[in-house]
Order: sequence, then structure tokens, then C-alpha cells
Amino acid sequence: MIQNKNIKLLVNYGLGPLLFLWLSWSIYQQLIHQPNLNSTIDHLWASFKGPDAWKIWTALLLVLVNWGLEAVKWQTLLKPLEQISFTKSIKAILAGVAFSINTPNRIGEYGGRVLYVKDGHRWQAVSLTIAGSLSQLIVTLAAGVAGLLALLSQPSLLQSSAVHALWVQALLYGTIAVTVFLCVLYFKLSWLVKWLKKIPRGNNFLKHIAVIENLDVRFLLRVIGLSLLRYIVFVIQFILLLQLFIGSINTGIACMMVSIVYLVLAIIPTIALAEIGIRGKVSLLLFGMITTNTLGIIAATLAIWCINLIIPAIIGTILFASLKIFSDK
Repeated sequence: MIQNKNIKLLVNYGLGPLLFLWLSWSIYQQLIHQPNLNSTIDHLWASFKGPDAWKIWTALLLVLVNWGLEAVKWQTLLKPLEQISFTKSIKAILAGVAFSINTPNRIGEYGGRVLYVKDGHRWQAVSLTIAGSLSQLIVTLAAGVAGLLALLSQPSLLQSSAVHALWVQALLYGTIAVTVFLCVLYFKLSWLVKWLKKIPRGNNFLKHIAVIENLDVRFLLRVIGLSLLRYIVFVIQFILLLQLFIGSINTGIACMMVSIVYLVLAIIPTIALAEIGIRGKVSLLLFGMITTNTLGIIAATLAIWCINLIIPAIIGTILFASLKIFSDK
């Protein structure tokens, strides 16, 4: 008993600060090695003083809306297990962002969030978190399908770029197929539980995912609605920053390009800290169809990455410094 207590004390009061130092160092290393960092920083600082400075301030304020919506979604998802406050939900969300910073496709976010859930509910909370991520992915893919259809309807843009229409069509059909499959899976999560009941040793997983069997359609629609609102916030932020750093840009075309950028980011395996490189290349390829302002594209891409990922991750790392992994009881 004494040994177990000592282990808990070590994890509670040692792991948090260690994670804080590791994550802080990772973020620092990523930032200092960004290409064109000095020029981008100069543009960012100048943007705070110009006549369009309200756009970057609005984008920053929308970060609160973004993570506030995600906190509400997390609260909603946890209702079948336990009731948590909005404040605790926000902490869990930010901790999840920090924890995901060095993991492929941010899967570490699950581990960061469930640390704020009661000990006995953590595995079940993971399955609910996956359901929430699935809802966000469905929204991203569906919006990407709309963006690809819009791009194919403007062949003049494709002819002036290195993107071939056949590749766009292939991506479109593949995305439609995956979206349909994920929608069926999302709204029929109970099928997954029933399937596990039929396979050998499947019952070992049932106690961890059984909570998703009873999620009704109304509940799932509420979750996907919150995911849609978050996506709209993402798009507004990106467009505001593009207008700020690039200048005049057609809002409809910007929405089309942004939806495709988020689609590509959703389907390419990557680590969050390395995501800015992929995000920058994809943005240059797509927005290069409508503007030659390369630095403006990079500045907008880096800015949206910083305000939606790096700033929340820094806050999350600070939370880790005081996080207690296990309860004292």
C-alpha cells in the first residue's frame, strides 16, 4: 500500500512538471526552426497596427469560441458517464491539445482529456472522445467534398496550377466513399458493440465501449452540430487572416480553398508539431492558384496554426504542471 501510494505521489507531482518541460521544449524547438520566421513575425506585428488589425483580434477572440464549443461538446459527450463543469471541461480540452502535440494525428489528445475524468470512467471516456472526433472528421470531410466540387466547377483555376483535375476527381470520389462509411458508423455505433460481442474475447472491450451503444440519434446530431459550429469558426478565422495578409480575396473562393486545406490535413498522417510544414505546402499549392503572395499565404498559415494549436498547447502545458493524475483517495 505504501509503495502504491509513493508511486501515485511520484506520478501526481513529478509527471506533470516533466510533461510541462518536455512539451515546452518541443514547442520552442518547432517555432525557432520555422522557415521565414523573422519575416513572418514582422508581418504579424505590423498587422496589429494597420487599419485591418481588427481581423487578427477577431481571429484571436474566436479561439475562445472555438475551444468553448469544444468544451461544451466534451461536456455533452461525458453526460452518459458523469457531469463535469465547464471550467473542468476547458482544462481537459487544453490539456488534450498539449498532450497531442507530439503524437501522430493528435491521438494523444485522448490521453490528455481523460486525465480529468474520474479514475473508473477513463477508458469509457476514450470511446466517447473517439465518437466526438469522428463527428468532427465527418464535418471536415463533408465540407471538403463541397470544396472539391466547387473547384472542379472552375476549370480555369486548375489549368493555371500544377493540380490535375484527375487527382481532384480521385480525391473527391474517395472522400465521398469514406464520408458515407463514417456517417453510417457514427450513427450506428451500436453495431460496433454488437459486432464485438460475436468475436472471441470481444467481451474484453465491451466494458470500455458499451457506453456508446445507447447514444441515440438526437444526441449524436447535437454533437455533430457542435462540430459544425467549430468548423465554421475555423473557416472564419482562416479567411480573416488570409484577407489580412494577402489582401482582397473572394470569400467564396477562400471558403473553397480552406475546406480543401482542412480536408487534406485530416487525411494525411502527421504529427501536430510537424503539421505546419504540410499545412504550408498545401496552402501554397491551393492559394497559389489565386495569388502570388507567397509570404502572405505562409503568414496566414502560421498565424492560424499558432492561435489554434500552439497558444492552447502552451496553456495546456502549464495545466500539466499542477495536474494530479490520480485522486488522493
